[in-house]
Amino acid sequence: MIRALFTAATGMIGQQTNIDTIAHNLANVNTTGFKKSKVNFQDLLYETVKPAGTESANGDIVPEGIQIGHGVKPASVAKLFTQGNLIQTGNPLDLAIEGQGFFQIQLPDGSIGYTRDGSFRKNSEGALVTIDGFPLTDGISIPQDAVEVTVGNDGTVFATTPGSSTPTNAGQFQLVRFVNNAGLDARIGHNILLETGASGTPTPGSPGEEGIGFLSSGFLENSNVQVVEEILNLIIAQRAYEASSKVIQTSDEMLQVANNVRR
Repeated sequence: MIRALFTAATGMIGQQTNIDTIAHNLANVNTTGFKKSKVNFQDLLYETVKPAGTESANGDIVPEGIQIGHGVKPASVAKLFTQGNLIQTGNPLDLAIEGQGFFQIQLPDGSIGYTRDGSFRKNSEGALVTIDGFPLTDGISIPQDAVEVTVGNDGTVFATTPGSSTPTNAGQFQLVRFVNNAGLDARIGHNILLETGASGTPTPGSPGEEGIGFLSSGFLENSNVQVVEEILNLIIAQRAYEASSKVIQTSDEMLQVANNVRR
């Protein structure tokens, strides 16, 4: 009965982590480029009361043993990098990646961040930056007097200036991809991911090359969170949490009965 108390407690703790993850997914249902997360669970160690395959008293092999588990633990919280729906904005500097690539962002500490959020803006010098003001590493700069900007599927940026009918090349976007997207680190937020040993080193390429994906100008990639799916997962997690709490209640009642036993 004591074992059941602790085992059920691991179930409640695990489902709390699950609910926290679902809440984070739902909170970011409209976050550009957001990738939903999923909790993966593992069972804990087992106590072996009687090993399978041992000999019985009469020399026969025991076909089944007795092993009692000690509950569950969250093994990982993995991000799922499925493609989100594209939303048309009409802004030529809003870019969506149709593929597995990432934009490269220069962070204030000099390191490089990676993002799927393609909502870029011009700063006072004409350089393309994120909403937080972090510049792209591509060095793309648009003339301040440009009257029209277009971005091709291959990431080439063209700007048309007054008095000129021929667009000028303002640079080209370079994307990167990783061997293991799920290994990227999301700790700093801001729709920015960081390279880790688990993700592998980034492989650069132009849009459309190396399976890195094309760019769609005038579109943004929405979150890949499916609200109905998350609500369903929330209900399942809630019921599992309630079931574990019921085990604790039942074990406590059994202990109470044992305490009240009299000769």
